[in-house]
Amino acid sequence: MRKIALVMVIIIPILACLCLLGVYFIPPVHDRLAWRVDDLFLRVAYSLNPPAKAVFVPTQQGVSLPTVTPQVTATTAPPAVPAVTLPATPSGPTDTPAPSLPPIASSTPLPAKVALSGVRYQSQAGRNNYCAPANLAMALSFWGWSGNLDIVGPVLKPDKMDKNVMPYEMVDYVTNNTKLGVVMRVGGDLDLIKRFLAAGYPVLAEKGTYLHDLTGVVSWMGHYQDITGYDDAGGYFIVQDSFVGADHKVPYEDMLRGWRAFNYTYLIIYPKDHETQVMSLLGADADETANYQNTALKASNEIFGLSGIDQYFAWFNRGSSLVKLEDYGGAATAYDEAFKVYPNIPEAERPWRMLWYQTGPYFAYYGVGRYYDLLYLADGTLKAMQSDKNLEESYYWRGMARAALGDKAAAIEDFRLALQYHVGFEPALYQLKLLGVDNP
Repeated sequence: MRKIALVMVIIIPILACLCLLGVYFIPPVHDRLAWRVDDLFLRVAYSLNPPAKAVFVPTQQGVSLPTVTPQVTATTAPPAVPAVTLPATPSGPTDTPAPSLPPIASSTPLPAKVALSGVRYQSQAGRNNYCAPANLAMALSFWGWSGNLDIVGPVLKPDKMDKNVMPYEMVDYVTNNTKLGVVMRVGGDLDLIKRFLAAGYPVLAEKGTYLHDLTGVVSWMGHYQDITGYDDAGGYFIVQDSFVGADHKVPYEDMLRGWRAFNYTYLIIYPKDHETQVMSLLGADADETANYQNTALKASNEIFGLSGIDQYFAWFNRGSSLVKLEDYGGAATAYDEAFKVYPNIPEAERPWRMLWYQTGPYFAYYGVGRYYDLLYLADGTLKAMQSDKNLEESYYWRGMARAALGDKAAAIEDFRLALQYHVGFEPALYQLKLLGVDNP
């Protein structure tokens, strides 16, 4: 009897654990609990090896810094990642007539207060890194689009655990899945936001903010917000924040500082017959090249008037604008300066997730042949993630570095990992084809 009892004491807990494990992997249960398991793992991993302590030190500074676009051969790819064409959403929502809005010329004095209505609020509660689908759905709803984040999400994030959605992916979604027009620009300012709001256009902004991460610690991360109003007397914008709540008030200074982290990037969505007015409101920045030139100059003007994390962002922004202008040498130098500032930022404030959201340094270092810096930067970004390394761009660029350094097998492995985390990722498919891989 004692032996039977002892066996039962051992077997019953094992069976119970196996049953719980089986239940955990039932899709509906797994979808609800997976992020909590990841949360627990990250709390332990980050406490043992805080990612904010890691510092990237470029070692190839001053080496091979041409300012021209590298030549493309049959064995090398263009330094820029081509935009990914997203699949159309089957049986998508329908559009209802857009609200009738009186045009306001850019020369018209701006009202002291504006509050646009018509955005259907979307919460990302219980969904990590889901602010892009939620905010894009809100921005589209203003113009009569009837969908929600569950319609947008599977297209923007084929892998639910993907850490980031790039602005160009949101542009592609609007272009491929709606009848609306969209424009993305950088270098915005507070007056520009007010100008568009006064003319009846919400502004979708990408910015940095400090929120509680999975570890329970307040840390820096990227975030999207729909801006739907402002109040000069109160000195704040009204934003629809999928994480915080509807009609959230953000002081002008807080908006500006958070926005700086993403080169003041913004999207304007509009009915296509409003395009002339939208371009007029953009002014000189209607031309994309002029926009990047103006924004590079803006960053240069900010660099020496700022310090700490703000100066880091200013240097980073200059690099990002120069990448778009294909001045890879100038961009690499700007990023080098940003990485020099980074160690002086207090650990609790460091934007250690920066390469989750912005890949400009990868373009720049590849463009000037600094493949080891590219390799170390991409590898460090992936290692800092600890778990769920769902960042196809970093795998792609680590693969590019390895291919350039002659490690074909490792490059193929990285391109396949990029496809694992983003099915159909065109840049990775292209590179595999160049390397002779017909079956990714």
